[in-house]
Amino acid sequence: MYQDYITTQDEAICHLFLHCCFKDGNFSSDEIDAVSSKFVELQMHRDLNFKEELLHYQSYKKEITGETEYLQYLLKMINPVHNLALYSHCYELCLSDKLLTADEESLLNGIAVLTEIDSTEKSTIDKLITQRKAVELEKIF
Repeated sequence: MYQDYITTQDEAICHLFLHCCFKDGNFSSDEIDAVSSKFVELQMHRDLNFKEELLHYQSYKKEITGETEYLQYLLKMINPVHNLALYSHCYELCLSDKLLTADEESLLNGIAVLTEIDSTEKSTIDKLITQRKAVELEKIF
C-alpha cells in the first residue's frame, strides 16, 4: 500500500499535497498546475519525479480506508518543523480549484489537529489564504 511508495520526507510531502488536491474527487488542470508548481517551488523535483509520484498516489488512493492513519503516517514521515507553513500550503492546494468542499475542510481540520495548530492560528491562516486567492482572482486588494 502507500507505505511501499512513501519512504522519504519529500515523498510524504508530495503525497500529502496530492491528497489535498484529490480530496474533492476532482483533479483539474488548475490543481495539477498548483501542485506541480509547489513541487518545483520546494525543489522536490530534484529528487522525485512528479508524474511517477502521481501514478503511485493514484494506485493506492482507493485503498486509504482511514484518513487519520494515512495523515499520521505522512506527518510522521514529514516531521514538520514549521507546521503553520505546511498547513498553509495544504490549504492553498485545497483551494486551487477555487472551491473548498466539506471533505477538504475535514481534511484540513485533521491536518491542523495532527500538527497541533490551534483554532486561532488555523482561522488566521484560512482567512489569509482565502483572501490571497480572492486577490489573485479579482485583481484587487
